[in-house]
Amino acid sequence: FSQRGIKKIYTDMKKEVVIFGVKDTAELAWWYLTHDSEYTVVAFTVHRAYMEINSFHDLPVVPFEDLLQHYSPDQYFLFAPMTGVKMNTLRRDVYLMGKSMGYSYISYISSKATVCGNSIGENCFILEDNTIQPFTTIGNNVVMWSGNHIGHHGKIEDHVFFTSHVVLSGHCHVKERAWFGVNATIRDYSTIGEGCLISMGALITKSTEDGSFYMGMPAKKQEKLAIEVY
Repeated sequence: FSQRGIKKIYTDMKKEVVIFGVKDTAELAWWYLTHDSEYTVVAFTVHRAYMEINSFHDLPVVPFEDLLQHYSPDQYFLFAPMTGVKMNTLRRDVYLMGKSMGYSYISYISSKATVCGNSIGENCFILEDNTIQPFTTIGNNVVMWSGNHIGHHGKIEDHVFFTSHVVLSGHCHVKERAWFGVNATIRDYSTIGEGCLISMGALITKSTEDGSFYMGMPAKKQEKLAIEVY
C-alpha cells in the first residue's frame, strides 16, 4: 500500500465504533449511527456476566473485559449511551472504565437537533428536536432524549440525563449526575445539585440541593433521597 492508501484505511477504521450494551438504548444508538452519522458500528460489548447473546443486528457481541483483544483503542471508538439507572452512576462507571482502557468516545448529535456552536463533550447522545442555545456548554457522557429546550449561557456538567421536553432556562448550572423527568421546567439562574432527581412535570423555581429529590408545582424537596427513588 502507498502511504496515502494506508492513511485512508486508518481514517476509515477510526470511524468505526463499538457500542456498549445490547438493550433498547444501545439498539437506538445503532439505528441513529447507522442512519444519521459518518460512523460505522462494527460490534457491541457488555460485561461478561451479562453475555446472553453472541451477535446483535448481525454484529458480534464481545465481553467488555476482552474488548482490548478484539478492538484496539488506536483503531476503534467506543460509545456507551446508557440509561440513568442508579442516578447515572452505572453510566459514569462504564464511561470511566472505557477511558482507563484507553478508548476515545464519539458523541452523537442528531442532524435534526439545533446547536449553536456549543462546546459538547464526548459520549453524548443528543437526539432529534433538541434546541441548545448559544453559550451553553455540555460536559461528557450527557444524554438528551428528544425535544428538550436548553437555554443560553448555561453549564451542564458530566453524566447528566435529560428525558424529553425538559425546559432548562438561561444561565442555569447543572451539576454532575443530575436527572430530569419528562416536562420538567427549570427557572433561569438556577443551580441543580449533584445527583439531584427532578421529577416528571416538576417546576423548579430555585436552586436545589445535592443528592435530593424534587417534585411538584412548584417543586419541593422530598424525604427520600434520589438514589433510593431511581
